[in-house]
Amino acid sequence: MIVGITGTIGAGKGTVVDYLVATRGFTHFSARGFLERELRVRSLPPSRDNMKLVADDLRAQHESSYIIEQLFAEASAVGGNAVIESVRTLGEASFLRERGVPLLAVDADRALRYGRIAARGLSTDDVSFEKFCMQEGAELASDDPNRQNILGVMAAADYCIMNDSSLAVLHERVEAFLLQYDGASAAAASRPRRGK
Repeated sequence: MIVGITGTIGAGKGTVVDYLVATRGFTHFSARGFLERELRVRSLPPSRDNMKLVADDLRAQHESSYIIEQLFAEASAVGGNAVIESVRTLGEASFLRERGVPLLAVDADRALRYGRIAARGLSTDDVSFEKFCMQEGAELASDDPNRQNILGVMAAADYCIMNDSSLAVLHERVEAFLLQYDGASAAAASRPRRGK
């Protein structure tokens, strides 16, 4: 089974990934990791703005689904259960959907999400609340297919989880998603479904 994950900044995508890896043996393929490697190749400092610039550039050079295509190829080569984090363009969502990969969206209140990113201490997240809101605004919606459109991708997701409660509740919601999309049903997952 391969699962794609999308969602807003700090919503808990990584926490969902950690759960899938720890409890279900999924292998993690990260768009963030992919872009961090590309930043090193280009000798650019690791910042969210630089990651966005590089991602936009790669998509413009290749196609809107390029990053997720690379991660999907890696996941397919490894085999077994895999989770691809994070799907950010409509082209990426379409690429996965055409291959029967269910897309899980994760969201939470903005202030709660900012508190989470401030607590995780990554260099790319060392920003003020105002900068956080500005960065998120640039990622939420775009008419350019090569740029991020988180709202559009989340609307296209097969299942949506609100991560606004305890870790135990989040895990229950992930399990509810998995019940709908096991390996046998993943190829048939073609119509949107919503969770709580």
